Amino acid sequence: SLRGSWRLGNGNGSVVLRGEVPGCVHTALHRRGLIQDPYYRFNDVMYRWISLDNWTYSRTFKTPFDIRKWQKVNLVFEGVDTVAQILINNITLGRTDNMFNRYSFDITSVIKEVNFVEVRFLSAVSYAAEQSRCHKAYSIPPACPPPVQKGECHANFIRKEQCSFSWDWGPSFPTQGIWKDVRIEAYNHYHLIYFSLTSFFVKSAQQWSLEIESIFDVVSSKPIAGLVTVNIPKLQTQQTFGVKLQPGEGSIVLLVNINKSSAVEAWWPNGHGKQTGYNMTTTFIMEAGYQIEKFSKAYFRTVELVQEPIPGSPGLSFYFKINGRPIFIKGSNWIPADSFQDRVTYDTLWLLLKSAADANMNALRVWGGGVYEQDEFYNICDEIGIMIWQDFMFACALYPTDQNYLESVRAEVSHQVRRLKSHPSIILWSGNNENEAAIASNWFSIPYADREVYIKDYVLLYVKNIREIVLTEDKSRPFIASSPTNGLESVKEGWLSQNPYDTHYGDTHFYDYSNDCWNWTVYPKTRFASEYGFQSWPSFSTIEKVSSTEDWSYTSNFSLHRQHHENGNDQMLQQIGHHFKLPQSTDPIKKFKDTIYLTQVMQAQCIKTETEFYRFSQSEIIKGEGHTMGALYWQLNDIWQAPSWASLEYGGKWKLLHYFAQNFFAPLLPVAYEDKDVLYIYGVSDLQAEHKLTLRVVVHAWSSLEPVCTLAKDSVTVKAQSAVLIYMESINNLLERCRNCTRKSCVITFCLVGEGGLQSPTNHHFLSSLKDAVGLEKTHLSASVSQRDDVYIFVLQTTAIAPFVSLDVGRIKGRFSDNGFLMTEKKKVVVFYPWEPTSVEELEESLTLTSLVDVV
Repeated sequence: SLRGSWRLGNGNGSVVLRGEVPGCVHTALHRRGLIQDPYYRFNDVMYRWISLDNWTYSRTFKTPFDIRKWQKVNLVFEGVDTVAQILINNITLGRTDNMFNRYSFDITSVIKEVNFVEVRFLSAVSYAAEQSRCHKAYSIPPACPPPVQKGECHANFIRKEQCSFSWDWGPSFPTQGIWKDVRIEAYNHYHLIYFSLTSFFVKSAQQWSLEIESIFDVVSSKPIAGLVTVNIPKLQTQQTFGVKLQPGEGSIVLLVNINKSSAVEAWWPNGHGKQTGYNMTTTFIMEAGYQIEKFSKAYFRTVELVQEPIPGSPGLSFYFKINGRPIFIKGSNWIPADSFQDRVTYDTLWLLLKSAADANMNALRVWGGGVYEQDEFYNICDEIGIMIWQDFMFACALYPTDQNYLESVRAEVSHQVRRLKSHPSIILWSGNNENEAAIASNWFSIPYADREVYIKDYVLLYVKNIREIVLTEDKSRPFIASSPTNGLESVKEGWLSQNPYDTHYGDTHFYDYSNDCWNWTVYPKTRFASEYGFQSWPSFSTIEKVSSTEDWSYTSNFSLHRQHHENGNDQMLQQIGHHFKLPQSTDPIKKFKDTIYLTQVMQAQCIKTETEFYRFSQSEIIKGEGHTMGALYWQLNDIWQAPSWASLEYGGKWKLLHYFAQNFFAPLLPVAYEDKDVLYIYGVSDLQAEHKLTLRVVVHAWSSLEPVCTLAKDSVTVKAQSAVLIYMESINNLLERCRNCTRKSCVITFCLVGEGGLQSPTNHHFLSSLKDAVGLEKTHLSASVSQRDDVYIFVLQTTAIAPFVSLDVGRIKGRFSDNGFLMTEKKKVVVFYPWEPTSVEELEESLTLTSLVDVV
């Protein structure tokens, strides 16, 4: 391995330092104290010079083996970011131009006992500009990001993480560096490069089988014969195959049938069963060369994307079946966890993904403007049951299709599919993010006469190249060309539908910041909601790390600088204004903190309303629309400390939205909405069996902790994996039944309770805007903290009903069992799960309790 310390220098040699590999220039400069934290204040703009310079990584290494004994020696880069010339002992081996590719250079004839290796980078920014300049036949939009993003231009001309040139939630840090492993490989006869396994269930035989594919570099000039033995002890399955490796890139595909007398436990998504994997050993014993033993985990699961007619509705369904069972997809969208990939550790990934599972999510979409994630990401998803919708890395742009570009993309796609296809968590390949929509809705104002050339490019790139490779390399999961798309309908229309947002087909992305988000009628009753969201600000403790005192106001230069979405800060205030009073405090820091709190309350309540709408639409067709089978809100995580659509802040802290998600994605949930002054409550269930439950509906006056009236409806049937109406009553009836109540003075809470401790979260329905609420009193909130084993118990007490009670322990890492809740009882117990050692004293000192009535 050539990991470790390399020499790093800029173009004219004025900056020289040690840089870690894997790593990048920015983190090396920061580690050596030559720059501040790149995320601090305005440093994204101050440090543009780093990306505009051309840096070189170099080092010497002693060859740890006798060169004469090996037929082939390679220098292998798992990832180079991005444009570089690679030299060893002053001989150019080749060039790299794709961050997502693996590069292997044959150094057999040039390696010595002591070697000097150099990676000479070219600024990604200048390379992209140059590529765009050279594309003379026609322009490929967009040229530059909107000014509010403070980004670099022509990201679509370089095969690099697209959001590294800026996005509407992230900074521009077009990094340079060796971002993955680099090593020397030496071998004789043959060498294993890729090894993958995919499972199939053969219906006719009622038997599971595994397809095992091994791709070798075969050095010998004639075929090599040998034996391969596959052993899965737990499934009493062992098979030996006679094989022959052809010279060059030799590949072997083996089909292993699992012993029928063994009960195979399938892999299930989070909330639907276990994620069983079986240890498997594959041994290659060839007549030449030595034996290779490969240890891996075999998982068994099938996936099907169902698109078929629905009675009573035009169009087609769009839902996933896992192991033959339809699954409602609950989750979010994943973006890169950092601008600097070398800072994304296993722990970073574990924390974020575990937080997704803890919020009852079963899926994430790896969005197409970031990176194909590291192996660990997918391993964790395999272990905890998070299904992955995997985009290819193309987003919100048109792309070139010249020969060199296509060859680079073809290599990228085949490498990534080979690398990733063994993961049961990946359930779908998707060609790009929003590029079908970009052409269909003409985002880039292309004159009608010129459309054809772009349509031709689109089909050439995503269908004739990417799709073709995916279907050749992986027959085990579905492929769609874009998101949003109309699925089979888009295919029928030549891969570009007239309206990819059509609710009767495929998936939709939906954003609306001007309408009142509590009004469910504005949401599309779509087959599958793969993107939707609202912004909020991260906690003060997260902002504090990268700002200084003068930045702590909602209208400061800093607050404006961090907002990369046009009018984003105003849109949040406007959305808050529909239902809440805006903060008026004369203390500027209190006002800032109150505003942050309200943006999080607003975001949580908006996405709750929208997600509940998608969940209760799963079993019904209304005016030809419905059967919604997926809700992935935008977005799960953050790339830096800034206002964004995320529910997890940079560093992993849960926003109120993430706590709400734990409830609105609960396996069993009652959901309420109003239509023409009638209250409807649906029972939504992801459970495998039908349940007879009791629905408890409690009406509270804002002015009292004693309920005004309580209704218990017994033996309510909630069907398995569906959403059914379980209660309806006109609001007038309800208010009459509960005397002394008006829309403004009362609030409704409700939950489902069953046998053996089965219980849903308690949900709430507001009868008016909270800014109009009558009887809300200033409450005295207090908490006592104690330790129990490795968790902490917070006992909360209130003297009055408290809406949106938020517990915040500042910079102490961890999460609560519940947060942002409506407190309708004198006492509530909340558990704190620490992610690092802390103490009762520390927690007491850091605790801030806020509820809506504290905002003045």
